[in-house]
Amino acid sequence: MPDQLARLYDDHAQPLFAFLLNFTRNEDDTREVLQEIFVKLARQPDLLRSAHNERAFLIRLAHNAAIDHMRRRGTRARRDDEFSAESLQAFAPTSDPDEAAFRAGLTAALVEVPPDQRAVVHLKLWEGLTFEEIAEALEIPPNTAASRYRYGLDKLRERLRPLYEEIK
Repeated sequence: MPDQLARLYDDHAQPLFAFLLNFTRNEDDTREVLQEIFVKLARQPDLLRSAHNERAFLIRLAHNAAIDHMRRRGTRARRDDEFSAESLQAFAPTSDPDEAAFRAGLTAALVEVPPDQRAVVHLKLWEGLTFEEIAEALEIPPNTAASRYRYGLDKLRERLRPLYEEIK
């Protein structure tokens, strides 16, 4: 099992971290939830055996763990307060000022998208999952995944429109 756990970590930790960070919006919470996931897998190695799709199973595990963590810690209210004061840098730094402005705008826009829509947008755009894979991972119908994606993109588009108009 240690070899399988190491492989799982190597193959999935980075995308799970990005997904969780986009969901929790807090690096410390993200690290804690990611650790909880892999500790759970180490303690219960049979969990993964029944999974049809390893990636979808791990995303579902991460999503559920993040929700549980947020409920336990009461981070929703704290998160909203934190983001009114500071913004999380969700993208790598860049030396191009236009790219930096766009990334900062996108980060700010993502904060305004509801978590359920933000999770679907992240999985679709950054992880490249299909709506069927997202539905399986989040345990929602594919049509719900598609509509959350559409609503999330609409919110991002509306929020980012001033940036596009400024660049023109």
